[in-house]
Amino acid sequence: MESSAPESTATCFLSIIIPAYNEETRLPKSLPQVIDFARQQDYPVEVIVVDDGSTDRTADIVRDLQAEAPFVRLLQVEHGGKGHAVKAGMLEAGGEYLFLCDSDLSMPIEEVVKFVPPALNGYDVAIASREIEGARRYHEPAYRHLMGRVFNLIVRLLAVHGIQDTQAGFKCFRRQAARQLFPLQTIKGWGFDVEILFVAQRSGMQIVEVPINWYYANRSQVKPIQDTYNMLREVLKVRLNAVQGRYTAESQGVGRRVKQSTNQPGQPINRL
Repeated sequence: MESSAPESTATCFLSIIIPAYNEETRLPKSLPQVIDFARQQDYPVEVIVVDDGSTDRTADIVRDLQAEAPFVRLLQVEHGGKGHAVKAGMLEAGGEYLFLCDSDLSMPIEEVVKFVPPALNGYDVAIASREIEGARRYHEPAYRHLMGRVFNLIVRLLAVHGIQDTQAGFKCFRRQAARQLFPLQTIKGWGFDVEILFVAQRSGMQIVEVPINWYYANRSQVKPIQDTYNMLREVLKVRLNAVQGRYTAESQGVGRRVKQSTNQPGQPINRL
């Protein structure tokens, strides 16, 4: 198995990758917000919507908006799951920084600036956190929060150590890190986050947690019990993959350096 994608030069500063499956209800509201954000930046931005084999008008909605925003790209793939769509988008993106963004914008798009220079620098992977100091959750049912904390405890015990929130759908990767990590991804479903962070830690990459404002979305496609069960299976698959040597020699050695970003730009706090 190849350990990294072929080297290529960045074509823009920031790529925003949005995996989408049957999102004809949410995209008409959320994608224009992303487009407005991109236009307001003083650096080049591309927006890649990865249509994961949708059977509704998801692709048509993106095409309609491309007419007024040529920096929006539509990447269509066969339906394979969220992880499948994310991997395709990450390997297609041309940015120096590659930002994964859920289509529901449960994190306001304006908070993307927390993840890129000048606000934050010197990392390989920056992940949104709903748990660390400075983060806020809005309107989330207590049972959903409890389920998330139990799942995170299992993840920390079995796979990704020291990270308080692996599952928020907003993460940023330096180009070089993404080109190393995503070719190694094997999980196509919701548990891909755990796999990517597991490999990043084993590679000794610098991981930063960034506190965000997060708004619970009632219409989320997440099915709590079924998806939690599937993700637990995928966590175990990550461990099995590691035992079987599915992650290459570049991923050997345990790197557990984790930082938490504070509200002060560029001043992360060490947490070992």
